[in-house]
Amino acid sequence: MTNPFIRKLENFCALNDEERYLIEVLCRHVRRVEARTDIVQQGDEPRCVNLVLAGWACRYKQFADGRRQIISLFVPGDLCDPHIFVMRSMDHSLATITPISIVRLSEEAIDTITRSPRLQAALWWDSLVTSAIHREGIVSLGQRSAAERLAHFFCELSLRLQAVGLGTEAGYELPLTQQDIAEMLGITNVHVNRTLRDMRDSGLVTLRGRQLTIHDFTALKRLAIFDPSYLHQGRESVQLDSNVLMRAN
Repeated sequence: MTNPFIRKLENFCALNDEERYLIEVLCRHVRRVEARTDIVQQGDEPRCVNLVLAGWACRYKQFADGRRQIISLFVPGDLCDPHIFVMRSMDHSLATITPISIVRLSEEAIDTITRSPRLQAALWWDSLVTSAIHREGIVSLGQRSAAERLAHFFCELSLRLQAVGLGTEAGYELPLTQQDIAEMLGITNVHVNRTLRDMRDSGLVTLRGRQLTIHDFTALKRLAIFDPSYLHQGRESVQLDSNVLMRAN
């Protein structure tokens, strides 16, 4: 099976055998972590960049009274905080949602990757997409209704998972509880349940167990006011021109 990090980066540009081999070598030492476990806690000293190879994780902030906001979801192929080494301490926590397989990349490993101009440019792209996802999340919290937020969330996950071969427009595995979704979207658990029921009754989606079935992806996008351009996908055939490579170098 193709390394999901390689597969994700190749949505931006085609990597050569040497670049793929470099990533494979850096991903040899895999660590497995159980579900619902903190990987990094707020206040910890940053020591490595976590790369998710299998399973789901999240970035979150939590108040002393137990209230939690999930800020980001990490699926296979995602880097957690690639620029972490400029920080003195973590200002958020990272936790698993499912059992996961991760690789801990040291600062030296990241430096090794970025010696390749093409890989460095691909990491720029990855950071751009991560920032764009955050911006869309802010728009959802500020302007989208509960139904629009949930629809947008489902559409975005569909494309992110398709990029690493784990989903289609017809659906994908969704190992989130309704409480997870509520903490991600800034609505109550009850509101999530009601909105899911309304979307099911409208023939848009069905969430049963850990499987999301999308019955009408076009209608779901319309409800979400979803423009996928911010994910900057579908460029696997692009060859970076010399100017881009010179800037990366």
